[in-house]
Amino acid sequence: MVVGNRKGHGLWHGILFLFIFLAFGAKAPAQQLQKDTLHGMKYRLVGPFRGGRVEAVAGVPGTNTFYFGGVAGGVWKTTNAGLTWAPMSDKEPIASIGALAVAPSDPNIIYVGTGEPCLRQNITYGHGMHKSTEPGTTWPHIGLADTRPIATALVAPRDPTRVHVA
Repeated sequence: MVVGNRKGHGLWHGILFLFIFLAFGAKAPAQQLQKDTLHGMKYRLVGPFRGGRVEAVAGVPGTNTFYFGGVAGGVWKTTNAGLTWAPMSDKEPIASIGALAVAPSDPNIIYVGTGEPCLRQNITYGHGMHKSTEPGTTWPHIGLADTRPIATALVAPRDPTRVHVA
């Protein structure tokens, strides 16, 4: 076909449309399940009951220990790869978590940035950064009180006292 030649152009469009319709437009029948296919399955809650939406997650490499921060549920911890979870920050004055980081060189040091960074109509603000040196037992405030939401925290690989936040 020569560029600019309109002769036969509609025919090619028709053939192309027919090919696309046959390849993608024709619907295959839905797969039918036998009545007892899901009989042995039972619902079970695998996460914390009231953690809320999650904006921040972190884990300790080589272990089954993970943390997550809910936008209105605080910090939660599991030591069995998520089978059970425990709240770690219920006594703290803020429950909105936007960032969470475990120091690569010392898994006992955890940084938490407060405030929900997700752009929604009903976000909650934070009041800066917190740091725990006893894996989630206490969370002293370490600064940046006026930042409102903190979305990211990154700890230096070899220096657990150096953290960058945004």
